Amino acid sequence: MLLLRGLRLRPQPIFNLHARYASRKVLRTFKLADIGEGITECEVIRWSVEPEAKIASFDPLCEVQSDKASVEITSPFDGIVKQLLVEEGKVAKVGQGLCLIEVEEEETAEETGRKDEVKPEQPASQPEKSTPSPPPPQTTTTTRQPHPLDPSFIPKLDSTNDVLAAPSVRHYARSQGVNLAELAPGSGKGGRVEKQDVDMFIQGGGIAAAAATASAPVATSDGKDVVVELGRTRAAMWRAMVKSLEVPHFGYSTTLDITDLHALLPLLNQHIPAQHRPPSNSTPAFNPAHALGEGVGLQTVPAVPPTGQYTRLTYLPFLLKTLATTMMDWPLLRATITATTAKPSLTIRPHADIALALATPTGLYTPVLRATETHNIYTIASDVTHLAALGRRVPSGLTAAHLGGGGTISVSNVGAAGHGTGAMPVLVPGGGVAIVAIGRAEWIWDVSDKYWQAGGARRLKLPVSWSADHRVVEGAELAAFVEAWRAWVENPGRLIAAGV
Repeated sequence: MLLLRGLRLRPQPIFNLHARYASRKVLRTFKLADIGEGITECEVIRWSVEPEAKIASFDPLCEVQSDKASVEITSPFDGIVKQLLVEEGKVAKVGQGLCLIEVEEEETAEETGRKDEVKPEQPASQPEKSTPSPPPPQTTTTTRQPHPLDPSFIPKLDSTNDVLAAPSVRHYARSQGVNLAELAPGSGKGGRVEKQDVDMFIQGGGIAAAAATASAPVATSDGKDVVVELGRTRAAMWRAMVKSLEVPHFGYSTTLDITDLHALLPLLNQHIPAQHRPPSNSTPAFNPAHALGEGVGLQTVPAVPPTGQYTRLTYLPFLLKTLATTMMDWPLLRATITATTAKPSLTIRPHADIALALATPTGLYTPVLRATETHNIYTIASDVTHLAALGRRVPSGLTAAHLGGGGTISVSNVGAAGHGTGAMPVLVPGGGVAIVAIGRAEWIWDVSDKYWQAGGARRLKLPVSWSADHRVVEGAELAAFVEAWRAWVENPGRLIAAGV
């Protein structure tokens, strides 16, 4: 202690206690980490960034899908994405590099000095080479995508980025030419698409062509032929139509007199239930029937989505109702071919399940109206309106729940698309035992025996064309079934007695 008294302590400069730093750019490989639950690989289903894009820590980097979960991975660095090592739709192993990110790291002056020390000194006579300055980092401008409801929006139908499905299911769907986006949400937990959803979609005739997305636009030049490779949807239609050659078809065409139905529609339109009509801005008038209070003592009415509301009826709901009523008397037309048994057999369904063919911006779909015989005409009209609204969405709002299972009879309303008087509808395996194409109704002067004595009559006739699976449906059976349907369509008053 005594020795210290004679010493003079000199404070050291503060800058000697701190090292000087410089920055350097380093490429870091971002690897797929172990996300637990024994998962050893994941499929990259979507990249949220592009090469040369700037990214900050915790920004979404990509989304991966395993057999058990879908996980969004964020960036651990601030920097620039230089390269994507795994493409969308490819499987990456745990520990495998996903992308390269250029980051800036700090290095001390001592580290810089050590690097300078190992560099050999250049002779004085040798001129010093000037090192070119690194080019400025490229800035990428992100193209703003239009909203799906924008008329200029072009959908990517083959994108399955937002679909929950295991890699094995994705591989199976790709091998079958099925777009998983058309099946979501699936029947699995949390809307996950399962293999059975893909099988049911194929059996239900859901694979169809979308003319807008069949193939990439190809420009022709110099009058030369252009070879175009079929896109996924048209390739799927190719396979479905080839399979349809396995089904021997029996056709039957006729016309239905819907004059009495036409006269009945105005009355039915005046009494559309309130839940099926769009809400009105006007104040509703007082209803004496609700004197005890609005809704008191009344039966609960199922809620109808806005997409299922309408202002007028068409012929189609009535045709579907009478068709379902006829099907209940014909078990053969409520049957499907059972393909899992050794011998040919049929599975008879307890209800009339009718598949409705819908032409949509994203392709042809066949959603199913289940147990149609249990619904009244107003409810059927609401269901058809709702399904049509879902089909018009881009991407389609129809899910595996709407498409799965298929109907035993399919209905195609081709009259809404043209003035054809006949068609040749095609059955595919798993698409039911019969299909009917409904044409456009036309007023004609009927001089048949029924009206001959009166000099003829002006009647509204509706052409219909049928095709049945001739392996299980005989020609006489199909003709008799259509005539039984005619007895309901041409005498709509029968439904009054049937409903009482």
